[in-house]
Amino acid sequence: MNISVPRRVTAVAALAALALGGLTGTSATARPAEAAGAAAAPDISLTAVKQHLTDLQSIATANGGNRAHGRTGYKASIDFVKAKLDAAGYTTSLQTFTTSGATGYNLIADWPGGDPNQVLMAGSHLDSVSSGPGINDNGSGSAAILETALAVSRAGYQPSKHLRFAWWGAEELGLVGSKYYVNNLPATERSKIKGYLNFDMIGSPNPGYFVYDDDPTIEQTFKSYFAGLGVPTEIETEGDGRSDHAPFKSAGVPVGGLFTGASRVKTSAQVSKWGGTATAFDRCYHSSCDTTSNINDTALDRNSDAVAHAIWTLSAGSTNPPTGKVFENTADVSIPDNGAAVTSTVNVTGVTGNAPANLSVGVDIVHTYKGDLVVDLVAPDGSVYNLHNQTGGSADNIVQTYTVNASSEVANGAWKLRVQDRGPADVGYINAVKLTFP
Repeated sequence: MNISVPRRVTAVAALAALALGGLTGTSATARPAEAAGAAAAPDISLTAVKQHLTDLQSIATANGGNRAHGRTGYKASIDFVKAKLDAAGYTTSLQTFTTSGATGYNLIADWPGGDPNQVLMAGSHLDSVSSGPGINDNGSGSAAILETALAVSRAGYQPSKHLRFAWWGAEELGLVGSKYYVNNLPATERSKIKGYLNFDMIGSPNPGYFVYDDDPTIEQTFKSYFAGLGVPTEIETEGDGRSDHAPFKSAGVPVGGLFTGASRVKTSAQVSKWGGTATAFDRCYHSSCDTTSNINDTALDRNSDAVAHAIWTLSAGSTNPPTGKVFENTADVSIPDNGAAVTSTVNVTGVTGNAPANLSVGVDIVHTYKGDLVVDLVAPDGSVYNLHNQTGGSADNIVQTYTVNASSEVANGAWKLRVQDRGPADVGYINAVKLTFP
C-alpha cells in the first residue's frame, strides 16, 4: 500500500435491498448460498494462497530482495502470475507505461463470457517497495485474487457479469499503474465497469478487519460476509484513497475493498474486538521483514474467502452443472515428497453396465512441480489408465479434465486417482477428483 504517513460459511446474512450504481441490478438482495439459483463461492485454499506467497518470496530473494517497480523482481512477478492465468484459460494482456525512468507493467486478465457491458473487476498492486519483498504489502492481496481467479476457472463459473482481474504496477510510487489504466480507458469502457474491488494488505500479522466505505452495495456485501463469521468489522480509514481504488472512484466507478492495517497502532478497543496487541497492525510495513513470516494465516484465510464471496455474489452468476452422473471426492490427500503413491477414492454406484468410452476424469492437484508426478486412474478391478507421466517440467499444479476409454470396466465400484511424486524437493496434495458418466 502507498501510504505517505473462522473459515468461509455456506450461508451468510442476506444483503439489504440496494439499488445502487447498477452493480447488482435493480435489486441487490443476496440470498443464502444454498438458495435456488444462487451459486456458492468455493472455499479458497489457504495452502494455495500461501504457496503463491512463497513463490513471490522466492522471486524477491532471487532478485535483490524486492519486487519493486523497475527491478527484475517485479517483471518476474508479473510473468509468474500471467503464466498461471494463461494456463487457466484467461485472456491476458500486459499494459506498459513509463515512470521514474523505467518501464512499468499492469497485467489485465479477462474471464471469457458474461455481459461485456456489465464488468466486475478486482485488483491488487503487485509491486513492493525497494526495501523488502512485500509479502503482506501486497503479495497478500495479489495472491488472494490470483487464487480466486483460478477458482473461477476450476469451477467453470458462468457469471452474468464479465469478470476482469488486474495486478497493478508502481502503486508504491503513487498509484501510477492503476491511474494509467483508468486514464487510458475510453469513457465508454469505463462506464461498463459496474464495480471495482481492491485488495491491499489483507494478511497483516496483527490484523484488524477493515471494509472500505465507498459503494454501499459492495460495503454491505463484505460486512454481511464477516457478520456470518461472527467477525466484527470497522470502516477503513488508514489507507483511504491511497490505494488503487482511488483512480476508479475518481472516474465514477463504484469501488470497495478490504484491508487489515498497516503502520497505525491497534487501539485497546480493537485489541478487545479482534485480539492481538496494542502495537502496529503490520510492524514490518515497508520494511525488509515483510516476508512470508509476516502473515497472519487466519486473516489471510478469512479475507481470501471474502474475496471469492464478493466475486460470486456481485457477478450474479451460476455454475453450469455437468451433464450425466457425477461422482466426486474433494477431501485433500497429501502427496509425500519423492515417496509412496497415494490415492483418492471415488465410489460409483447406481450406474448400469460398463463405464463409457468417454469417461470424464476431472483432476485437481496442487503441487509445486508437476514434472515430478505420475497420475493414474485405477479402475475397480485394478486396471490402470495413465493420465500424466512426469511431464510439464517446472510448471506447478494439474487442473485438467481427461477422457478415458473405460468401456471394458464395470462402472460401479471404487475408482481411485493414484498419484506418486518421483522427484525430490517439491510438495503438494490431491485437491479433488471427479468422474462424470454421460
